[in-house]
Amino acid sequence: MHIFANPARFLSIAKPITPWLALGGLLLIAIGVGAGLFFTPPDYLQGESVRILYVHVPAAWLGMGGWFGLAIASLVQLVWRHPLAGVAGRATAAPGALFTAICLATGSIWGRPTWGTWWEWDGRMTSMLVLLFLYFGYIALANASEERTSVSRATAIFGLIGAVNVPIINRSVVWWKSLHQGPSITLKGSTIDGSILWPLGFTVLGFTLLFAAIVLMRMRAILAEARVEARMRRLAEA
Repeated sequence: MHIFANPARFLSIAKPITPWLALGGLLLIAIGVGAGLFFTPPDYLQGESVRILYVHVPAAWLGMGGWFGLAIASLVQLVWRHPLAGVAGRATAAPGALFTAICLATGSIWGRPTWGTWWEWDGRMTSMLVLLFLYFGYIALANASEERTSVSRATAIFGLIGAVNVPIINRSVVWWKSLHQGPSITLKGSTIDGSILWPLGFTVLGFTLLFAAIVLMRMRAILAEARVEARMRRLAEA
């Protein structure tokens, strides 16, 4: 694990793979969205509005997955004191919040013609909104820390505690009656027709690669800022 503890070693790997992740992600997103818009039939119940799933589902996955990654970074920071763990947590929070907001926005747009309302305080939507507020709280705590690259111990603990909400989001449509449909894709299969489902794999993978590229770019930016600040301090002390 500590093989990447040296920022220079991490940057030597992150710098060349970042553009490949970004370009690969954008290409897959373009293929998935294009196929979803022009090569799949409308749903027999939801009509054309079903096409929003090609953005909504990846956004939901990355909102939850982003916090899961943030929680792992928090655990690594607290237990192993890995020097890049706090950087990874700080870098993940903003894109995680962005995709959570996209999930909520696209869900509302999808819900209006399907359910007849923009918003319903059911388990899935409410717990997803809580996740967005958790991201805001983490970002605020991280920015309040005196350490400008990593995050404080309290912020890392907050990242771990907030992970409790992720399984609640996942199981909310099973535990509580909801307007939101039940699990559509499980280990046992999918309730979505194959003619509509297949482009979703492209967009999920594409957005995931793009998310990874954004996190790496933010980590590189944070480390670069730290180097500049250290250099300025040395010049001031000279």
